[in-house]
Amino acid sequence: MIGEAVQRGLRALAFTVDWMRDGATALAALRDTEYDLLVLDLGLPGRNGLDVLRDVRRAGATVPVLILTARGEIADKVAGLDAGADDYLVKPFDLAELAARARALLRRRGGRAQPLIEHLGVTLDPAAHRVTHDSKEIALSAREYAILAALMERPGAILSRPQLEERLYGWGDEIESNAIEVHIHALRRKLTPAFIQTVRGLGYRVRTQV
Repeated sequence: MIGEAVQRGLRALAFTVDWMRDGATALAALRDTEYDLLVLDLGLPGRNGLDVLRDVRRAGATVPVLILTARGEIADKVAGLDAGADDYLVKPFDLAELAARARALLRRRGGRAQPLIEHLGVTLDPAAHRVTHDSKEIALSAREYAILAALMERPGAILSRPQLEERLYGWGDEIESNAIEVHIHALRRKLTPAFIQTVRGLGYRVRTQV
């Protein structure tokens, strides 16, 4: 019930979420997919969360890990953090706090301290899911926002179509054949045509110069 609620709540906040229900499946998914963040319950069936965390770190994975658990004793927190977790949230919890902690870990992973992402007159506010261009608010769909956020996190870096699709679709979601192109076209129309550049044969990037 908690896993389903977390998945539904985070998706409503524009996160793309894959939910693994046991430790073995989680490890398999982490081997096959490069995730931006792992929210890890310690009480997983089959293989507990601490063992999963230790295996992830032994494999050299640097994915930020937020432990989500009912174990609130100091010793449990110390064990989790010393095993390689980056943050710890005790049940019961509020979804807004979980989302805020997730955004903080993602900022740290991206090397940013400021909560806002600003580039060439475009400002993206991850907490409010708000985008402004030259101080004017721009209305975006959830998927347009997700693509823009992915590109603005690293201006100039090229993201391929499959990389952008990973930001839009979770496991089991049907991938629309031309969705990325449609959303890029809409973003260019709502911002400026030159803000997002196409790199032929490679993908898309946010331009780095005016």
